[in-house]
Amino acid sequence: MRRALPPLRALLGAARPPRLPAPRGMRGPSAGRSGHSAPGVLPSFGFLFDIDGVLVRGRTPIPAARAAFGKLVNPQGQFLVPVVFVTNAGNCLRQKKAEQLSHLLGVPISQDQVMMSHSPLRMFKRYHKKCVLVSGQGPLLDIAQDLGFCQPITIDTLREKRPLLDAVDHDRRPNVLSPSAVELPKIEAVVLFGEPVRWETSLQLIIDVLLTSGYPGNPYGQENYPHIPVLACNMDLMWVAEAQSPRFGHGTFMVCLENIYKKITGKDLKYEALMGKPSRLTYQYAEHLIRAQALQRSWEQPIQTLYAVGDNVMTDVYGANLYNRYLQARSPRARLQAQAAAGPAPSLLAQRLQPGLSWHTELAPAGTAPGLSWHTELAPAGTAPGLSWHTELAPAAAAHCRSVLVCTGVYDPHSEVALPSRDSVAENVFHGHRDFSFDPALVEPDHIVPDVDAAVDLVFHLENFAPR
Repeated sequence: MRRALPPLRALLGAARPPRLPAPRGMRGPSAGRSGHSAPGVLPSFGFLFDIDGVLVRGRTPIPAARAAFGKLVNPQGQFLVPVVFVTNAGNCLRQKKAEQLSHLLGVPISQDQVMMSHSPLRMFKRYHKKCVLVSGQGPLLDIAQDLGFCQPITIDTLREKRPLLDAVDHDRRPNVLSPSAVELPKIEAVVLFGEPVRWETSLQLIIDVLLTSGYPGNPYGQENYPHIPVLACNMDLMWVAEAQSPRFGHGTFMVCLENIYKKITGKDLKYEALMGKPSRLTYQYAEHLIRAQALQRSWEQPIQTLYAVGDNVMTDVYGANLYNRYLQARSPRARLQAQAAAGPAPSLLAQRLQPGLSWHTELAPAGTAPGLSWHTELAPAGTAPGLSWHTELAPAAAAHCRSVLVCTGVYDPHSEVALPSRDSVAENVFHGHRDFSFDPALVEPDHIVPDVDAAVDLVFHLENFAPR
């Protein structure tokens, strides 16, 4: 049985007293050996490292980070095991993040080892030639164009072209109250990269775009539902910087947008895609990057186990456990059971997917509202939905994804947060996105360790991995 988190005892209904993290380099009490590597052999596992709260707090490095990565590279600076940095941040290019990590950790990091929350947008080719409104901060146009978008428009640009729309801040209202005559192309999708700087401006203009079917400045329409597609990256409600308490994340901005939209229209805001941890698509993309590293290094040993190291129960742990559940469902034994239940003569599409499951069930995150069509966007325009998935991204191949929780970020083992009754916890305490269902088993980590250095020691021990 996995170790229950002390602050989540009421949430999980745990009767036993809280247990402190295992000593550095020791196995968690629930850990079974997931690999059978003998010392000195090629790795059959890979690491998925979160960044904020695991390697840094804001701009301040966590001391254990350099020690951990000193164990992961050889004297030539080459990684001994596949490593991908999976962050929910989306405010910079992956090359910039790779440079920051190289400086921070003292080891060479390639941009191909970095996965930003928006990285899977490369596969959503149907939107790449459309005019899309992008929200967030940082070099948004550069990020959007690097992902393949040809006609991105920022909130600031929209505000300049339609100055009458941004009226909350009286000091920023235009002096001349005349409508703009500047023509704008129809906005055909909204891409939320991360939390913006001026929330009131972004909330107002995004609502304008949604309620006018992409023609902000026009009167709100009555028949604009379902609205134009919204693709969102990073669902973190909170994240950890230098402050003593967690700070609002992009998930908090999304909560505001969703509630404003529903308050005005009486209808739910719908997402065409949700990316970033804990979405399953994010972990499958990360596994793809792990296998690409192994292939580049000519490591023929299959990567069987992914170790996801993070500090946030509701994103890092939930996402890793959700992906592990998905991997278990794809195991040969589960396939045989599903095939027996599905009956004879499956269709061509069903043969390519997990037997007995629909395409939406196969790829959509748990809890996604029925009817969302984001799964069709993975195929290039003009191809049959679903059939090009394997050309865009290889199917999952790992056997396990293990969650490792560190105590240097959002999670604090000594915090005793008052929780409501178990009957109401799902709606009052669950910090995950509203489109992801709550399951107590998904927020229980496989292992709890003090920091990232202890996480590396633990994994090496579990895998019996002794670098040459």
